[in-house]
Amino acid sequence: MLSVFGVLLIEGSAPTERTETTIVTEGAAFARPEPVQDKQSPPKVESEMEVLHEKVTKQVIKDGHGQRPPKWSTCFLHYRAWAENSSHKFEDTWQEQKPLELVLGKEKKEMTGLAIGVSSMKSGERAVLHVGWELGYGEEGNFSFPNVPPMADLVYEVELIGFDEMKEGKARADMTVEERIEAADRRKIEGNALFKDDKLEEAMQQYEMAVAYMGDDFMFQLFGKYRDMALAVKNPCHLNMAACLIKLNRYEEAIGQCSIVLTEDENNVKALFRRGKARSELGQTDSAREDFQKARRLAPEDKAIARELRRLAEHDRALYQKQKEIYKGIFGPRPEPKPERRRWLALLWHWLIALLSGLFKFRREKSE
Repeated sequence: MLSVFGVLLIEGSAPTERTETTIVTEGAAFARPEPVQDKQSPPKVESEMEVLHEKVTKQVIKDGHGQRPPKWSTCFLHYRAWAENSSHKFEDTWQEQKPLELVLGKEKKEMTGLAIGVSSMKSGERAVLHVGWELGYGEEGNFSFPNVPPMADLVYEVELIGFDEMKEGKARADMTVEERIEAADRRKIEGNALFKDDKLEEAMQQYEMAVAYMGDDFMFQLFGKYRDMALAVKNPCHLNMAACLIKLNRYEEAIGQCSIVLTEDENNVKALFRRGKARSELGQTDSAREDFQKARRLAPEDKAIARELRRLAEHDRALYQKQKEIYKGIFGPRPEPKPERRRWLALLWHWLIALLSGLFKFRREKSE
């Protein structure tokens, strides 16, 4: 039986030829990782400021690769947004784990400034955008976001994951169920090919794009064979992302990806194994053992699961030995029992003292 960890690309195949809907991510650095800086405040950037528009400027945090998205492209991006004067954050797609889909040329009015910035970016690029209120939420601000007052200039931290280059800018909402599943499957296949080449971050970029085609709102509407078709693409993408994240030592994120799959399929062996692996690396040995034991019940012949359980057992033994040595040092050596001979001498001595005391008392009473 093949190992659940070793088999990742079961549904993989060679990348398809470029079409109008092929994702453009040439050599792009993966855009998923959250920036290291304080996530509650706009990042401080020292790079040169580029003027994109009278009301839009950009400072690059991380360079991207490839070409920029042309008009009508469907862009996928993560961003955080603040009202500049108050530095109050009012939106964070990283935290929500939901990339934004933005069709250039068809964006909402309040996204005009953001769209101008995105159109100047390359796949994988991360930047800070300063947008004047005229190209944001305007004179009235935003009722849904109380932190966006009237005439509020905005600050965006944006990362362009990638884009679909489509001539007519067909958004996901305009696609049929079959078209969305097919588009997601293409991203998954491209991700598998990148994974085989050990391009882990680029592979994850493709998987995340695939998942973006099947958001919660979309999945909620599906049932029967269509839901099964969607899950047959969506779940492997989450599992493949988990495999990449484990290789990149990003264990918390890997746990999250596996947990998503387990909410749909609580007996998914790969999800249990990979979550157990990530938990084990984080030192969460009890939780890891639960995952591995459940996976072993479902796949008793899998050698990789047995190997991980042995590793945990060895870890427990080593930890016990270490704790034993520590406690021995704290409390010192156990007192050794006194020799039997000394104990009898002590008893004899106490008997003699008692005897003499009794004789002395007897004589004193007799003399009186």
